[in-house]
Amino acid sequence: MKKQKETGGDMPLSGHLRELRNRLGICIVSLVVAFLVALYFSQDIITFLTDIGDVYGYEFVYIAPQELLLEQFSVSLVAAVCIASPILIYHIWAFIQPGLKKNENSMFAAVLISGLICFVIGILFAYKIMLPFMLKFLIGISAGSGITASISVEKYVSFLLTIFLIFGVIFELPVVSVLLTQIGLLKVEWMKKAFKPAIIVIFLIAAIVTPPDIVSQTMVAFPMIGLYELSILLSSFLLRFRRKKKVDKDGEQ
Repeated sequence: MKKQKETGGDMPLSGHLRELRNRLGICIVSLVVAFLVALYFSQDIITFLTDIGDVYGYEFVYIAPQELLLEQFSVSLVAAVCIASPILIYHIWAFIQPGLKKNENSMFAAVLISGLICFVIGILFAYKIMLPFMLKFLIGISAGSGITASISVEKYVSFLLTIFLIFGVIFELPVVSVLLTQIGLLKVEWMKKAFKPAIIVIFLIAAIVTPPDIVSQTMVAFPMIGLYELSILLSSFLLRFRRKKKVDKDGEQ
């Protein structure tokens, strides 16, 4: 009798562990290769980041012998995760995919892809719109004081990476909202009722993550409000689509 072919549904535990080991190995190798490539271009990456501040008169220094070297490793690690993220996302999906139903599989893949896209859009928004205003405002504080802004490379790069991360996460709001409404943990009605309190919370968050000027706060708050409204629209549309599809399916039966 021929041995039955193992599929994702009937694969034994040892098979899952072996697959997990193989996929982890591929992900680790991808990260290492991406890290080495990023390390080779690390000085170019740091130069690119410092060029953003050079426009506004920042002067950069490093105050410890190893600071610049450690910063090259730091940006290389972040760049490696970004470069290898498509491979990492694929292997996460490929490992989970056999245990998902067809509709769950499609939703999970859509969440991963749209989450990555929204994160990139958030970073681009921070780079193109927010950082110029923030850096200009912060350097403007010392204008006329006779104090030259000599900024530690470590502190500056850490500031930029933090801003990129914050806005990347903020732009995940529609993806998270749609996912939670699809699995029933969040109701569209709750989001609609909480709209006014959400605006207050959004402005508080904007005040925390931006310099204390109304222009920067508004430029952060308005996109967040727009993302909140987009979350409501997308969640409502997908729920109506799912209900209509269910009604059509019941009608055919």
